Amino acid sequence: FIFSIEDAGRYVKGRPSPLSLACMQLLGPGDTYLVQSDEDDTKFWGWDDALAFGCTFEWSDEDAGDAESTRGVEANVAAAMNPKEWREKVKTGFQVLPFGFQGRLDGHDGTLGGVKAGQGVSGTAYFDFAVKPLAGWGNYPPLTRYQNASDHASVLEHGGIHRQRSTAGWLASYPVFEPHWQVNMANARATGSLNWNGTVYRFEDAPFYGEKNWGGAFPTKWYWSQCNSFDDHPDLSFTAGGGIRQLPFSFLPGKRTEVLGLVGIHYNGRFYELVPWTGDSEWAVWPWGRWEFRGKCTDRRADNQFEVEIVAVTEEGVDGVPLRAPTKDRGMQYYCQDSGFGHVTLSLWGLEWDDSAQKYC
Repeated sequence: FIFSIEDAGRYVKGRPSPLSLACMQLLGPGDTYLVQSDEDDTKFWGWDDALAFGCTFEWSDEDAGDAESTRGVEANVAAAMNPKEWREKVKTGFQVLPFGFQGRLDGHDGTLGGVKAGQGVSGTAYFDFAVKPLAGWGNYPPLTRYQNASDHASVLEHGGIHRQRSTAGWLASYPVFEPHWQVNMANARATGSLNWNGTVYRFEDAPFYGEKNWGGAFPTKWYWSQCNSFDDHPDLSFTAGGGIRQLPFSFLPGKRTEVLGLVGIHYNGRFYELVPWTGDSEWAVWPWGRWEFRGKCTDRRADNQFEVEIVAVTEEGVDGVPLRAPTKDRGMQYYCQDSGFGHVTLSLWGLEWDDSAQKYC
């Protein structure tokens, strides 16, 4: 599920930006791909203080007249609804709340044609499921201590040793680097259903992951890999990523970009973070099909000192699916390649300080 809003509220020469677009992309069973979008960015809404947003592309027939007659009234046009109300009133669109996802897509095959209406072979998808967060980005408590997902999420947000962190460092909370990246749910479980072109899939406690990006555009080059469905290790999740990002004041002479990467691992309530300021890392990324990450976190101030090695490979014969991402000057363009079919091997070792060698071993 990829939801995006571009150039919202931006005007160019007195007119709405030609790049304004609310978009829903779905990567489905068998690496199939559907997309629907709307150029009217006023249909999109979002909360300032929680992970909640949505967009109603089209109201259901019985509510279309009411919505039209009350256009401009936020409660009827661009605002959150309770799940039951959303099911009754929305014909196509999406709504993401802290513990639930709903969507109805009546669009087209995203691998053919463009991103806008009528630019490909038609396809439909409907989804409705609840999400139970297990880990954000930081230390986290075992879910078994709490009666429900909202209690667990409250601890993640406010709880002392379970304080959540900025994925790319505290500066990522400010308009310094481009783009910005935050993992919201490194590990979660989803229960509900998906109707993909008429075939219904029901799932219970399926692995779920959520993150967000914001800023001017994606990096010129990047890599990313994630897994939270390891055999015999339900409480294990990793996210690894990096690329070429723009530096502040890049309009000045000198170095304008930097290459960097990070690895985050959540395991048994503990967070293992390898970032440039806590240790050394290296990565090897093939044009397609193989990603390797290795590194050591040796910072004494870090919660954990460790060594990690991750190898991720796609299944044989899997070519991946080209997906679209926002670009600064051309809007949504084919810009990345993804697949849900692969295998991951993760090795994690704890390090101890060696007085004689004066280093972690």
